[in-house]
Amino acid sequence: MIEVVDLTKSFPISRQQRRELAAAGSPAPGETPATAPGAANASSLQAVAGASFRCSPGRVFALLGPNGAGKTTVLRMIATLLRPDGGRISIAGVDALADPVAARRKLGFLTGSTKLYERLTAEENVRYAADLHGVGAADYKRRRDALFGALGIDAYAGRRAGQLSTGMKQKVAIARTIIHDPEVVVFDEATSGLDVIAARAIIQLIQDCRAQGKTVLFSTHIMSEVTMLADDLAVFHRGRVLAMGGLEEVLARAVDERGQRRTLEDEFVRLIDAAEGVRT
Repeated sequence: MIEVVDLTKSFPISRQQRRELAAAGSPAPGETPATAPGAANASSLQAVAGASFRCSPGRVFALLGPNGAGKTTVLRMIATLLRPDGGRISIAGVDALADPVAARRKLGFLTGSTKLYERLTAEENVRYAADLHGVGAADYKRRRDALFGALGIDAYAGRRAGQLSTGMKQKVAIARTIIHDPEVVVFDEATSGLDVIAARAIIQLIQDCRAQGKTVLFSTHIMSEVTMLADDLAVFHRGRVLAMGGLEEVLARAVDERGQRRTLEDEFVRLIDAAEGVRT
């Protein structure tokens, strides 16, 4: 399970950044009025403003929002790569702020920009991650064989990562992410920029993780992925949760003034426009 309560995060901004934001003529993503470029003595940018949600085992939770909504900041705090200014994060019963090392043992984290050690082979990259997590030799072999077979990595397991294609690298990154069999798996726009084959491998992994009873959280702005995978979702914008619930529940509420059902994409646009004060 992942439990996030009243999460907040701000980043300091320089004078040059304030001038650039002011020149843009509108608040930057994630800002509140108190930290907008035109505010007196504004010195920080609020990326996340009191976000709360819960992801349950055996279910896929989608964090849906436009670029710059603050999704990546939230996921990096969950992954203990960033420390929040306030709030609470629990990963499979572990307080991620009080004991980040224990939280990481229960977590797998994959992003679209995940990097491999290019001088190591595909196998060595995965083995290194397994060693960091204390995976024993027998467990490693069993998990390695299953993952490499499912992802089709065996053919290039001995090749250096720097020689692999983008899709091949992402498959190796997938194996590295879950080689320690984590209870919780987090994907940050992990299919972004990938070809159909590589994207399908990640989608299949998400479905497999759900079938195994793992807690899965993924962020995306691709609506088809949400409708295909999500059990629950939250619409995120400017650091805040605009709407949340089961996918079917959210769609059931998506009815226009004529009583017609909206698509998920239409409802998403309506929520963002309403938050921006745009008349539709």
